[in-house]
Amino acid sequence: MAVVSLDSSATAPDWDALARRGRRRRLWWNSVLVGFLITVSVPILLPYFWMFTISVSARTGGVESAVLWRAVAVLVPAVVVYGLLRLLLEERRQRILLALAVALAAALALWLAVGDQLHLANYRFLWNPNLVEELRGPATARGQFPWVWDAFANSLMLATVQTVLVLTVSTLAGYYLSRFQFPGRAGFLQGLLVLHAFPAMTLVIPIFLLMYWSGLLDTLTGVILVIATLELPFSIFVMKGFFDAVPWDIEMSAMTDGATRRQAFIQVVLPQVKVGMLAVGVFAFIKGWEEYVFVRTLLFEKSNWVMSLYIFYVSEDIMGVDYGIVAAVAVFYILPSLLLYLFCQKFLVQMTLGGIKG
Repeated sequence: MAVVSLDSSATAPDWDALARRGRRRRLWWNSVLVGFLITVSVPILLPYFWMFTISVSARTGGVESAVLWRAVAVLVPAVVVYGLLRLLLEERRQRILLALAVALAAALALWLAVGDQLHLANYRFLWNPNLVEELRGPATARGQFPWVWDAFANSLMLATVQTVLVLTVSTLAGYYLSRFQFPGRAGFLQGLLVLHAFPAMTLVIPIFLLMYWSGLLDTLTGVILVIATLELPFSIFVMKGFFDAVPWDIEMSAMTDGATRRQAFIQVVLPQVKVGMLAVGVFAFIKGWEEYVFVRTLLFEKSNWVMSLYIFYVSEDIMGVDYGIVAAVAVFYILPSLLLYLFCQKFLVQMTLGGIKG
């Protein structure tokens, strides 16, 4: 009679070895993916590195190309090293320490490479309101050049107000479209997509005439209404998707427990879609901050200039005189959008859009 051995140790898999192999394989694939993304991102990031380097190194007589390349030779590897080493760390504290270490090392290397060429003179437009006017030479047909802080305040007001409008209307409209049935609802949703499909450039002339007839031409109010209107179709559709992903049962349970429809909406539903609201708000703010086509078309008075118009005219007037200041203005222009993204990226990368019901 054959004897069957009950000892399964010879055939039992080595779970620890399999786990180590899986971790190595995942790390390898993640490294390849991050390396590929960093490689294809370099052509996009390189102009920004150049712009920052020019803003802190260019002088009236120009900037040597060697300064640019030495600075890029420090900054680009620092970004690549940080992106790759970040994969090895899982704790948030370790990643913060890594970012500080890479930043300090890059700052030290940058100082050793081009430290004698660095200065902040190009940023003197921040405290000298007449600097651009002095560099322009003889007065042009546009007259007195406004101060950058006036344009900054106009841009901040435009972006903030239109963000509040877009976020408020899209949230309420998205909730209504998600929770209620009414005649023409399907056609309304299709209309939102059709409106978003039209290129904004095709609407410049009709919008210009509407602003003229309504008395809103050359006013920040008119531009705010235009940008908010153009952003609303897509924002409403996105918010509807987030509300569709919130189960109706939790809202019904709140109303069963005595909450009104408004209380259930504010206290139960809105916290579930806060990531979507944040995403819509961030994208709306960036759109309002960087808008150029309609502010160039609808604003004429220098007192109404926003940052996109300011940097356009600065580039046009003094690029040949001192492009270091033009680069500094560009850095100042992108700083709010960059800071907003850095503070909100944790929520944006976690954004998921639920199934959208027709």
